[in-house]
Amino acid sequence: MTAPVATEPRPNSGGISGPPEAPLVLDTASTPPKPLGFRDQFSFWANLGVSLIGFSTAFAFMQPVGYPQMSLIAATVAIALGTLVGTAMVAVSGLPGAATGAPSMALLRGLFGTKLSYLPTGMNIIQCIGWGVFELKVIAMGGEQLTDGRGPDWLYVVLAGALTTAMTLRPLGMLRILRRYVTIAVGIAMLYFTVQLVRAGVPDLTEGSWRGFLPVVDASVALAVSWVPLAADYTRHSRDEKSAFWGAVTGYASTGIWCSLLGILAFAQTPKGGDVFDTLLGITAGWLFFSILVIREVDQSFANVYSTAMSIQNLAPRLDRRIVCLAVGALVTGFALLIDDFSKYESFLYLIGSVFVPLLGVTAVDWFLGRGRTSWNLAEDAPARWAMLLPWILGFSVYQLINPGSIGWWADFWTAAQDALHIHPQSWTSATLFAFAASAFGTLALVRIDRARSAAKAG
Repeated sequence: MTAPVATEPRPNSGGISGPPEAPLVLDTASTPPKPLGFRDQFSFWANLGVSLIGFSTAFAFMQPVGYPQMSLIAATVAIALGTLVGTAMVAVSGLPGAATGAPSMALLRGLFGTKLSYLPTGMNIIQCIGWGVFELKVIAMGGEQLTDGRGPDWLYVVLAGALTTAMTLRPLGMLRILRRYVTIAVGIAMLYFTVQLVRAGVPDLTEGSWRGFLPVVDASVALAVSWVPLAADYTRHSRDEKSAFWGAVTGYASTGIWCSLLGILAFAQTPKGGDVFDTLLGITAGWLFFSILVIREVDQSFANVYSTAMSIQNLAPRLDRRIVCLAVGALVTGFALLIDDFSKYESFLYLIGSVFVPLLGVTAVDWFLGRGRTSWNLAEDAPARWAMLLPWILGFSVYQLINPGSIGWWADFWTAAQDALHIHPQSWTSATLFAFAASAFGTLALVRIDRARSAAKAG
């Protein structure tokens, strides 16, 4: 039995072709278009795996806080392992969407009930808007690097915001463009930079330490799983679950690992106190290939703006998705123009993001072992499932006990809880993986109780 789903009803609702569309609303009685195969999913996730921030923060993988500098081989193995684990978690989170056709937040109607699903939906809206603003600022930063500081910052933000918003109006058509053109161009740019950096000299592979191995693995996992609450918004249009899963795993993992290693190579050749971007731009014709990466960054802001619109539709299903996209795009662009210092808000976004790791543990267990595949109710009047909040709260608490974050009063509370419970994180304790495991095992206990009750009623 297939659960009822929340979708866009018209066959051309993804914007591939056809005449102007009627208002697009969430319709729990129809099936979305499913034109995306493995190559489409691979291209989409491969583009998300490449990020300007991935290049600029490479030093964090080479020298994690509190540990000596990692060797190149140690950092490489840690990044590869962490990225593969994190990407697998993202791919799993997209499977319910591929099976039902429902977007990410609408799926939570089946897990928690419609009203309770509004809580994580609201959190996702806040974080998607925040990261959308952040990405527009990153694109503006890349534009300034390309023009050597010439040109007004606001112009780059407005242009990136306008392109981002336009992409959200025809999302499936945009994914086709990514597959046919953008992914190829990005691959050529990455390959060019890799060849040039290797020719300039690769540092000693074994010089350095392995002591920060597990923290780097954990950081790589966390970087990938940030896409968990958005995954089903795109896998819902896959032809089948297999294409959705393997497209995400191979696409994001391959370029995510490549991007981090390329950043490490560039960092190794950057003078102390210098900028990795300056190193890339200093390569012959580097400006041309760097411009490709800057323009490509728009798919990150696209994903955040489009998923914000899909999340809002879980709260207000009758709204026209295109109008919501226009409004969200304008809002994100406006915030990007107004916000100068993003550092404090970034800590807040990481705190919100930490709620979705344990949420994945609850979702995955209930989908595969509980009610998910047979009896999730995704209708607008789906009844509340209060018990499912318990393992989510458990996993979230475990995450905070291991990684309290950097927001003063919040971190102080959880640090005090660490002392009271005599829990002091070690280098091998992963906030991401431990929180996922705690919520998953807690959900498994509830699933077994539910099965026992069902068996008793049947008997």
